[in-house]
Amino acid sequence: MADGNPAGVMESDGGLNARVLALSARAERVLSAHARTRGLAASLPHADASPLRIALLGPYSAGKSMLIAALLRLSSAAVDELVDAAPKTHEPTPYAWNGVTLVDLPGTLSGNDEHSGAARLGVRGADALMIVTTSELPGEAETKAILQALDIDGFADRSVVVVNKMNAENSDRDVILDEIRKRLGPFADRVPIVPTDARDYVDAINDPDLTVAQRELLFTESGVDALADELQRIVAPGVSGIRPKALTFELLRVLADAEQHWVLEGEELTAAETAKKVEESISQAKQSVLSTLERESEAVASVIRAAGSKSADGVSEKDGNVPTDVARDVSGELAREMAKFDTNFSSSMRAAFDALVAEYGTDVPEPKAWLNDLDSPETTIDASPDGESRFERAVREGVEKGAKEGVRRAQEWIGKVAASGSGQGSVASDFATRINKNRVGQKLLNVGKKVSDETGKFNPWGRGKAAEKVSNTASKAQWVLAVMGPLIDLKSVAHDWGERKRIDEHRKTIRRHFDEEALRTRSALDDSGTQHLNEWIVEVEQSLSGLTDPGAEISAERETALGAIKSLHCEVGKLVRPTN
Repeated sequence: MADGNPAGVMESDGGLNARVLALSARAERVLSAHARTRGLAASLPHADASPLRIALLGPYSAGKSMLIAALLRLSSAAVDELVDAAPKTHEPTPYAWNGVTLVDLPGTLSGNDEHSGAARLGVRGADALMIVTTSELPGEAETKAILQALDIDGFADRSVVVVNKMNAENSDRDVILDEIRKRLGPFADRVPIVPTDARDYVDAINDPDLTVAQRELLFTESGVDALADELQRIVAPGVSGIRPKALTFELLRVLADAEQHWVLEGEELTAAETAKKVEESISQAKQSVLSTLERESEAVASVIRAAGSKSADGVSEKDGNVPTDVARDVSGELAREMAKFDTNFSSSMRAAFDALVAEYGTDVPEPKAWLNDLDSPETTIDASPDGESRFERAVREGVEKGAKEGVRRAQEWIGKVAASGSGQGSVASDFATRINKNRVGQKLLNVGKKVSDETGKFNPWGRGKAAEKVSNTASKAQWVLAVMGPLIDLKSVAHDWGERKRIDEHRKTIRRHFDEEALRTRSALDDSGTQHLNEWIVEVEQSLSGLTDPGAEISAERETALGAIKSLHCEVGKLVRPTN
């Protein structure tokens, strides 16, 4: 469309013209930002005050040129010159008529792709359409082209359908018009259908042998005058009423073209698909581990809560203590559940690793061994805002007096074992040496005879394996002690049960403690497990970056560009389909 911005143009469109031109300016910036779409910027609509353009769209031999000759009332010689070509029209040809421009387009079904392409461009530059078919009725391809023009191209309210050559022999006007309406479907009531015979009209103009009555009859029956009236009605709103709608739909078409320019092909498509596949594989591997982590951490929390209920229910009505056998059972359940968590979480990491290796080979890095390093805060119960409770003071004093190993001293010793590592001379190593001297210790350490022989002598590297096992077990024992704090047997510590809390309150305290530990442990497991997983995922992404980077880069560029284009497309679409 022609450039220019004349003052006072398109003032009766309710602001549509200003809005679409503003959006077109935005589209120009968006399309010019990328080499793929830069060439489309020249096709964007601009302000245009030139006469309205009515394009004639139809198949080869439908009589479009003859209709123009009739509307222009050309002489016989001029008619012959106008229609003397095969196909008759090779490129869009303009003709001035009653203040508008009739544009004769190449036949869309001439069998010439170049002609069809030129016709499509002509449609895009039109303000209104004269859709021409014949009494032979449009075929499937022609019907599809007509419906596209009325629907997708937005010409439903700016078109007239002309059924030409209606005065041919054996033509039943009513049957033909009824069939045309059926083929127009939902647009039959919106688009005027005008039956014509342009040849009869031209003959009526130029045949000197016709009487006045004969001439008038041909004029009337040819339908050309009725067609002229419909065309005048369509263009009556003028440039300011019709052109903004044409600009809006053209902007939509340019934006649709821009989206198509971002359809990836060849190497780019392969790279993008590869990047997407790798990313999906990594995401699936990550999600499978996270699912296991969530399930297993909740299982640990459930066991802790159940242990609290079991312990609270076991509190003696006589002295307020939890029986030794109950405490021992609860402790074993906790330790077993944590070991189960470690096994299942590690297995899920291994399964994720194996799945990625199966797809991408040995470039996938192996995850580091999972180390459950839960923190073990000092156990406190019955705490009050005023300071140390009687219970805490009794425990502290009892431990200090050495009456019996209490929670704090046990945690101190186990903490040293856990923190010392498993090297030569470590606490864990010394302890492993000591317990390996008796049969029970040998049985605990010597799973699969990997540590020592039948005599209790360490195999090569056996001492290290034993120390490692002691260290890992100590870490779990440290955690178990933290959870089990309220149940430690402190019989030698003085208790004034006359001042102690009621039994029910003691049970509530135990349950509350275990519930809090369940929440804390689950959160700690989720956090540490997620961190362990994320660190590995980062390594995987880096190792496979050669597969993902090229496609990820083009995909990101495409996503950004398409986001801007589609946003504009949506805004322009609201101009032609406003929401209530």
